[in-house]
Amino acid sequence: MNADIPTPTLEPRPAPPRLLIVDDDEELRDTLARRFARAGIPVTMAESGEEALAKIGRSGFDLALFDLHLPGMSGLDLLAKFKEAQPDAEVLLLTAHGSIGTAIEAMRRGAYDYFTKPFQLTDLEVHLQKAYEKVRLSRRQRQWQEQVRFESPRYRLVGSGPAMKRVVALIEKVSATDVTVLVGGPSGSGKELVARAIHYNSERRERPLVTINCAALQETLLESELFGHDKGAFTGAVQTKPGLIEVAEGGTLFIDEVGEMASGLQAKLLRVLEDGHFRRVGGTEELQADVRVVAATNRPLEEAQRAGRFRDDLYYRLNVIAIALPPLCERREDLPELVEHFLTTRPVGGGRCRIAPEALEALKRYDWPGNVRELANVLERAQILAQNHVITSDDLPDGLVDATPPVAAGGDPGHLREVERRHVLEVLEEHKGNKVQASRALGISRRALYRLIAKYGLEGGRAASP
Repeated sequence: MNADIPTPTLEPRPAPPRLLIVDDDEELRDTLARRFARAGIPVTMAESGEEALAKIGRSGFDLALFDLHLPGMSGLDLLAKFKEAQPDAEVLLLTAHGSIGTAIEAMRRGAYDYFTKPFQLTDLEVHLQKAYEKVRLSRRQRQWQEQVRFESPRYRLVGSGPAMKRVVALIEKVSATDVTVLVGGPSGSGKELVARAIHYNSERRERPLVTINCAALQETLLESELFGHDKGAFTGAVQTKPGLIEVAEGGTLFIDEVGEMASGLQAKLLRVLEDGHFRRVGGTEELQADVRVVAATNRPLEEAQRAGRFRDDLYYRLNVIAIALPPLCERREDLPELVEHFLTTRPVGGGRCRIAPEALEALKRYDWPGNVRELANVLERAQILAQNHVITSDDLPDGLVDATPPVAAGGDPGHLREVERRHVLEVLEEHKGNKVQASRALGISRRALYRLIAKYGLEGGRAASP
């Protein structure tokens, strides 16, 4: 049985829309701002297209309301640039009677609706509410598509053993909160799947889940990607670029391999976690972000902390809730489920494969240094090599098939190898050296038997002479 993460049935209460008003009429701007403030709608105002674009670069908006006739930049140009920067936001236009033709042209270019001045504030509020509902439905559809992708068997947290049950129980608890989570575990164990499970089962699931890997980028590139940069901040910075913290606004930021982050960036990240404030590279303006951080590491951060490579204060800030993913070798009881999962969700070729018992036993003997990711790759290769859609030990890598059975705590690996050698020898002697019969009796392929004979120096059912 797959350890699926349950999806809450209650919908989170929708946040009020973030509204941008652009009009050179100061009295109208103030009237609209007071009206929407009473409704609890945060409003940002600008009196020109240029000022509006500068504010668009600093914040995200759900709705925009602007006059088609603005000083400087035309309303149509502003519409195009706004929709380029905020493609899922909706724009309502204010226009005079003489420019209705321009307003209709603007609607062809993506505006939601237009109003002729003067207008009734109640009518405007109704249309803004409808536009916001369209924005929310559009975003929800994309999130549903992503959630279906996550909840499909391909993206499940698979395993019903004790270790995975503990992980699932923790995910269920932290998803209902907004605390920072630190996910630990070796490479390939599924840390990003845990982050996805937390995000898509939280009240932030309608907002983005954004991922960054600290080990994949140099320090300067990582800083720019994470915090963004202002125009002219460095050579090649020809325009202002929001960072991933801004892209994740209202959602979740998954920081993988956080232990690889340089100390200077650690200090900047700490400030985001403490009060949400940060600055872009080369910028002087204080920005604020509402993001939940899930961090991951494949090595214990305590070691880097003791060595002075990781800040104590950041470690304690990240480690509010710790989720430890065990390596695959410590949850071998989940192997049959994982094998079935990958053969079902990642078929290769013309049909679904099944796995022979002797091949499954070989998988259980292996220690899986690459964890679940390595298992997925091994099964993909095996499906390509399999005959008649049956995976045998002949289709597995030699090093995997030759693996010594796992040693129990306090066991002697030398003793286990001797037990295996004697068993193979006894079966060979029982069948008078007939390798076909011996391989059947052992439950392995002839190829696997030949490897064991070579490994232990056995020949013709007898120990080979030294």
